[in-house]
Amino acid sequence: MSQTVDRALSILPLLAEGPADLGQVADRLGVHKSTALRLLRTLLEHGLVFRQSDQRYRLGARLFALAQEAVENLDVREIAHPHLLALNEKCGHTVHLAVYEEQEVVYIDKVESRYPVRMYSRIGKPVAITVAAVAKLLLSDFPEAERRAIAEKLDYPTYTSRSTPNAAAFLRELDKVREQGWATDLGGHEESINCIGAPIRGADGRVVAAMSVSAPNVVVTAEELLTLLPLVRRTADAISREYSGAVPEAKADARSDAKTTPLKEA
Repeated sequence: MSQTVDRALSILPLLAEGPADLGQVADRLGVHKSTALRLLRTLLEHGLVFRQSDQRYRLGARLFALAQEAVENLDVREIAHPHLLALNEKCGHTVHLAVYEEQEVVYIDKVESRYPVRMYSRIGKPVAITVAAVAKLLLSDFPEAERRAIAEKLDYPTYTSRSTPNAAAFLRELDKVREQGWATDLGGHEESINCIGAPIRGADGRVVAAMSVSAPNVVVTAEELLTLLPLVRRTADAISREYSGAVPEAKADARSDAKTTPLKEA
């Protein structure tokens, strides 16, 4: 990236912290005020920054419009799919991706197991919301009042002896999932099927989707499946970073260094 473009883009996270005047921008970039002014004028022309009456600069409305448009056009399935394939290649088990839509948790992607025993789940099919790991992950992120309202409206079928029996138990499970950051379904829907899952988060930290790995007891035990939890969580984190547009760690470190080590004037 050219130094000029890099400097211009470095102004945006500075202004995200709050309005700043020309001198503050120049100091942060480690450049002369004339250079900072040229960069700000360019951003101003494109609506990415706005100059207030007190001569300080803040982020412009055009930037927020672009961000909103980008979020609306994001396809979490498209972003997640290569990661789901890679996870499936590593572990061999069925991998699911699910979202919450219109009071249901629905599978939107699935990568089949390499083993002969297959899952009956289908893309577009609602999950068993009171027991599924992906459902627990999605609902646990809701505000407490909303979680309670949903829990009290649900039916609690006894799929197996391990199924969630009632709203109180479901709410306790959601609290647990919210605190630990992952979820399981160990024979709650089908006695012979176990599942572990992790959340996918957007730029605001909210859960936008959930992914899981499922396998029957005849292939791996629940204990063996749980050993894959670190891999599942790393995969979910990688999808979250890509979905939210997070700066790669190496780049973030470089920007952090730039705050303490001023750039030399070109």
